[in-house]
Amino acid sequence: MPTPFRAARGLLAASLLAALGTLAQAGTVTVITSFPKELTDAYKKAFEAANAGIKLEVLNKNTTASIAYIKELPAGQRPDVMWASAPDAFEVLARDKLLTAAPEVKNPHTPARIGNYPINDPQGLYYGQALAGYGMMWNTRYLQANKLPAPREWSDLARPEYFGHVAISSPSRSGTTHLTVETLLQGEGWDKGWTQLLEIMGNCAAVTDRSFGVPDGVNSGQFGIGLVIDFFGLAGKYSGFPVEFAYPSVTAVVPANIGLVTGAKNADEAKKFIAFTLSKDGQQLLLEPKISRLPVLPYADLKVPAGYPDIQAVAKKAKVQFDSELSESRYQVVVSLFDQMVTFRLKELQAATQAIHEAEKKLKAKPNAQGSELVKQARGFAYASLVGADTVKNEQFLELFRKNRRDVAVSKQLTGQEELWAGKAKANYAKATELAKQAQALAK
Repeated sequence: MPTPFRAARGLLAASLLAALGTLAQAGTVTVITSFPKELTDAYKKAFEAANAGIKLEVLNKNTTASIAYIKELPAGQRPDVMWASAPDAFEVLARDKLLTAAPEVKNPHTPARIGNYPINDPQGLYYGQALAGYGMMWNTRYLQANKLPAPREWSDLARPEYFGHVAISSPSRSGTTHLTVETLLQGEGWDKGWTQLLEIMGNCAAVTDRSFGVPDGVNSGQFGIGLVIDFFGLAGKYSGFPVEFAYPSVTAVVPANIGLVTGAKNADEAKKFIAFTLSKDGQQLLLEPKISRLPVLPYADLKVPAGYPDIQAVAKKAKVQFDSELSESRYQVVVSLFDQMVTFRLKELQAATQAIHEAEKKLKAKPNAQGSELVKQARGFAYASLVGADTVKNEQFLELFRKNRRDVAVSKQLTGQEELWAGKAKANYAKATELAKQAQALAK
């Protein structure tokens, strides 16, 4: 049986351990982010070296999963910092009062805008930490081996010579891909944008599960061309891979953001981390070859590699002034529609596209009016959005996709809608393939 002294000593030891555990927890900043390990590891090492006693814990989740994770946890148990590329994700968190202003973290040297887009949230709920544009990266050796020209515009990727050479990730799994898709839709308009997007998707070899799968595949030569956010292409190039990157004219330049989560466990330490990422030292880290992101601070304040993109010039030429509120309002519709028409129906879309390309090639050699009309009809079936521009403006329709899918009635309704889209897409692609093959027969 323990003596009173031993019991007291045991209680003291337990109290000390509990106190040390509390101190350890208090000295930890939990960051939830979709950013790759190359970036987060660099910031963890530099921040911890500059802030003795504070540790950085990184939770790596895609942007959609990050939002859901924050929403599900009660105040006091949430991550401290949200860090991601998608401005519309921060609009969602701000709308749900899950971000807290921290004006003391701002760097006064950060410009107010990139083009016409504010770098920091006007309400001060989140802050631009890097800049990003959307475009195409390609493997120079791959294109040379396959005798393919380097693409410059989105429309180039719909040409028949690129069939089977393009890759994209699913916007439902990648916030940066969603922004790429949304940029194209905003730049071309809903109906025309979906037509061009589906023409490109028909040329795709793959739709990857994560955004990293596309740059990794292009860097290795598995894919020829990838639709990506700029830092994927720049990181490959400056890390020595045989890749190049270009911004099409229909692009947008927007901030990647960082913000303090409401109900954070360790707000004071979190503010120090956010301030570090916005400081000169934190901004310089973005320019490391494996990261190759575009800083928000002026280039004159930093050591910038030769030939680095002049992002202010890109922003001035960009045809899209990105509307994050519009993007946020239809986010779930866009990602769900893409999955039902592309991700889950890629083989059927590929088959229809290949048949259309072959028919057009034969009709060019042997013109036939009836065959040309059949190809036109085939394109109408293959490359038209299943949701029209008027429907996507309908607030009642949009509201259904914003509801909690865990609700049984909501889930049943959404599943029914998605099954309807899936069935319609499958039928449309089959009809397009049939019409294109009829057109081929007439060109013999």
